[in-house]
Amino acid sequence: MRQIEIKTNKTGMALALGLWAQSASDPDPRKIPVGGQAVIEGVLMKGPYLWGLAVRQPNGQIFEESWSNSSRTKSYPWKLPFLRGVVTMVEMMGTGFRALGRSAEIALGDSEEELTKKDLCIAILVGVAAVVGLFIALPLWLSEVTANFFSLHAGARNALEGGIRGGIFIAYVAAIGLWGDIRQVFRYHGAEHKTINAFEARGTTDTLTPQTIAPYSRIHPRCGTSFLLIAIFIGIAVFSVAGGDGILRRIGSRVVLLPLVIGISYEIIRLASKSGFAGKLFMAPMLSLQYLTTREPDLGQIEIALASLKAALKRKE
Repeated sequence: MRQIEIKTNKTGMALALGLWAQSASDPDPRKIPVGGQAVIEGVLMKGPYLWGLAVRQPNGQIFEESWSNSSRTKSYPWKLPFLRGVVTMVEMMGTGFRALGRSAEIALGDSEEELTKKDLCIAILVGVAAVVGLFIALPLWLSEVTANFFSLHAGARNALEGGIRGGIFIAYVAAIGLWGDIRQVFRYHGAEHKTINAFEARGTTDTLTPQTIAPYSRIHPRCGTSFLLIAIFIGIAVFSVAGGDGILRRIGSRVVLLPLVIGISYEIIRLASKSGFAGKLFMAPMLSLQYLTTREPDLGQIEIALASLKAALKRKE
């Protein structure tokens, strides 16, 4: 179990780096909002009807698997604005951990060790605790200490908290990008983006090959990295309204209000993706961070991303 557990923990950040997408029944392939994420030696994609997983096996062959992507966001009340963003994130995290566990098993080949549901639950709990500690409690404590030292008012304190949170996030992404295994995940992340950009530009997978996909950009406006940055800014406004005294109470309020921040941020990303030039202009500063969370993939990694996309675009039997 040890080897799989270590690899899964190091690639857990991939859950936050996938493209956010809603299922669609639009017959025009260019309008199908495909999304996905990088996993261990592979890529997970979301199509109109299916999730498609492709992983490079130790023998060099490509393993493919697909399953239904039925979502609660297709039914009332979960499809309502703000609620659908929270539901989408929960579903993406659940599917993402499933794909991470499956990819670990496949990429490690004939290992006798298996990633159990208990291991996944532990990984999720550790991940949630790390997020609360690193991105909620630590920025709040640092801003509290600084604000008290300089006698800052509440508005400045909240803005400082958001700035510290953003700085910690960027430093974290930059730091883990120095890790060999994470760089590999970031290459698959780049392959995922290139493949989706090529598909959205051409409107079909028929003419797509690793060679034709390679020239496309590894930056994509629907990437979860951009979502996280927007959530940091939205959090400044939402947490300012919440107020509260005492650091423990303020930490609690941020945890409780996190779904609201997620819901608002999701709607902003969704609106920007439909707003043409204005949306692209708004998203431009957020996209620059993707140069940290993606790396240039090789043709073999693009081949995996393309296999995942094709699996996701199949229709239900």
